[in-house]
Amino acid sequence: MSAPGPPSSAPLSPLARFFTGVVGKAWWVIAVYALLLPPAAWFSLKVGQDNSIDRLIVTSDPDYVATREFERVFGAGEYALLVAQAENPFAPQVLDRVDRIERAVAAVPGVTVNSALSTFRRARAGFSPTAEQAESFRHFVSDTDLFRRQGLVGDGFLAIALVVGVKDSEQRRDLLAAIDRAIAEVDTSPSPLSGLHRLGQPYVNVYLDQTQRTAWHYFVIFTAFVIVLNLSLYRSVRTLVAFLATLGVCLALSMAYIGMTGGMLTIVSPMVPMTILVTATATLVYIHSRFMERPAGHSVEAHQIFALSNKFVACTASIFATATGFAALAISPIRPIREMGIWVAVGLLFTWITVFTLFPALQKALATPTRLERPASEDWFVRIAHALPKWSYRWRWPLVVTALVLSAVGAAALFGVPGVLGPMRILTNPVEYMAHDTQLYRDIQRLTPSLPGLSITQVWLRGSLGTVSEPDVLLGLHRFQQSLEADPDVGAAVGPTTILRMIRYIGGEGDGWPEDPAEREAISGELESLASTEPMLHHFVDSHSLAQAQLTVISRVLEREGFERLDSSIRRHWQEAMAETPALGELQLTTVGLAPLNAKMAQSLVPTLVHSFLLTVVVIFSAFLLVFRNGPARVMAMIPSIFAILVMFIVMRATGMMLNVATILIASTILGTSENDQIHFFYHFLEKRHDGTVEQALTHTFLVAGRAIFFATLINTAGFLAFALADLPPIRQFGVLSAVAFLLSMLADFTALPAALWILFRSKPDAWGTETGEAN
Repeated sequence: MSAPGPPSSAPLSPLARFFTGVVGKAWWVIAVYALLLPPAAWFSLKVGQDNSIDRLIVTSDPDYVATREFERVFGAGEYALLVAQAENPFAPQVLDRVDRIERAVAAVPGVTVNSALSTFRRARAGFSPTAEQAESFRHFVSDTDLFRRQGLVGDGFLAIALVVGVKDSEQRRDLLAAIDRAIAEVDTSPSPLSGLHRLGQPYVNVYLDQTQRTAWHYFVIFTAFVIVLNLSLYRSVRTLVAFLATLGVCLALSMAYIGMTGGMLTIVSPMVPMTILVTATATLVYIHSRFMERPAGHSVEAHQIFALSNKFVACTASIFATATGFAALAISPIRPIREMGIWVAVGLLFTWITVFTLFPALQKALATPTRLERPASEDWFVRIAHALPKWSYRWRWPLVVTALVLSAVGAAALFGVPGVLGPMRILTNPVEYMAHDTQLYRDIQRLTPSLPGLSITQVWLRGSLGTVSEPDVLLGLHRFQQSLEADPDVGAAVGPTTILRMIRYIGGEGDGWPEDPAEREAISGELESLASTEPMLHHFVDSHSLAQAQLTVISRVLEREGFERLDSSIRRHWQEAMAETPALGELQLTTVGLAPLNAKMAQSLVPTLVHSFLLTVVVIFSAFLLVFRNGPARVMAMIPSIFAILVMFIVMRATGMMLNVATILIASTILGTSENDQIHFFYHFLEKRHDGTVEQALTHTFLVAGRAIFFATLINTAGFLAFALADLPPIRQFGVLSAVAFLLSMLADFTALPAALWILFRSKPDAWGTETGEAN
């Protein structure tokens, strides 16, 4: 059933001498790791977490740098809305409730509020919820389009705009929690409102952040699975302890590296420790399954040295193939994906060292039993291993053709068919990363059509000292803003001229822009005098030099193509405005903001998928060049993984899934992880093929590696399937699709791969003619 160990008189190889030393000094090895564990745990606890969308951008990106420079001038506020719904939003009791809500939120430090009601209160030097003032307010907001364009007033609602000054996820979480506390009574007793709804990117970010902080549940589930599988497979508590201790050290060392380098976990980071645990567990299964097959007459220690030496090359190649597959993600401009690739690669290096030092030491110290001490009552896998070679030969052509057809269909599902099927869509809207049954998601989907939008793009204008306050420049900015608001992609555009028009409207001068040159000169002077004292102007004008201004463009644009179109429209309207008002030529325009950065991140998803996948293929194939001397083996070793990846895209199309920040990683993840099985398969196939037939080589492979491949695949599947319990759709989809792909890869290992080998070697099973009546 397994290859015998080396004769006791045979000289030991350098590798065998190394493992002899590890096993002989088992307690010393364990002591070294015991000393490493406390500092590793300490550094692991230093790892922070930030799941906000802005963490997806690399900090060295030019657009990211420009956005941060913009925020140093105008502040780092994030835009949100509190939407108060009521059958009659102008009823006195409704206005009273909205007024109290706004005052409570305005009292929260770090939050700036703006609403039609606060503007009215300022214009009238106060507000009281009487019938007369309610009617006056209704006329105040109805006689101008300033409030409706900004989404502050609409059919059946009044909105309170919030600018939340945040620097990081912790401050954002604290500020929104303070806002919730300030308006907590509305949630329990909303009357006379029909509801108060929270909308905007800050709430989405906090939701994503809080949801992913429950990721530890995934690892509890995986640990439970490892315990059940280990006890059922090896039936030994001592073996289970050796497994769990090794896995704990692998995880601690990997997380310690992240903590030592100042790493921050993000929305996709739970895949890092899970990949480490899954790969480590699968490797331990390969090693210990070989150790379990101790022939009678061989000592435990001699067989342990043989098993470690026998599995070293295959396990090393598989771990390094996985590590290089993830390291290929370092080319991604998406920060969490790049960090994930580096962290997994480094973690797998620690894993490789740990499984070949600590685990053998634990095997020796705990005296883990072999099958001679724990015989199985019925070895069903032995029967399957003897039957599979002949079965795969009989159905070789249907198996290979079916695999090729499904792979072709999967490629079409991903890349599309010209004129028939478009390429797979990329999902970039952060709102769609939320669970669709949450109240926040439902509110955003239901209320957004009534609003100008929730997506914010800032138009940053920079000139020389005093440029912004020039009368002709202000006239040009007004015309530019008017043309923007007429654009179908723009819901609203708010800038310094909006505030100046609002001030004129409050003063009874109307909401239009003055046509008389003398009035324009006067409003220019008013800007200069109010820039340092008017709070509403601080967000739109650099009050110190009057050299910079910004317009906030509010839209419903969410996908990359929409932002590209919006950016093009902004620049086109700017060129038209400059042609009409040459004074604008003194200003330089830049579009900044998190929304455009998210669009750029989305644009990077496809290169991330394609480039990292191709690099993974090249690196793994190069590893095969070193491990396998057989040319066909180098190529065919990738067939099951490629098949699984392509068929997975069929599943995505059939279920309506799209590529996103998580599912974009599946191709590299599956190829890097499932290649372990193919490496072990071909290592043992070629091991026996030197002096045996194809059938003998396949039988030997299934006997030695087949059981480990089967259970390692179950480990991979269970580990990533734990993500199916996630609240975030992208993470949930990643878990389900990864599990499906692992099972497909194993299916190909046991069917299409041996069938292809029969065809490649043009061979038949031994005694096939005798059994079937065919001539050899």
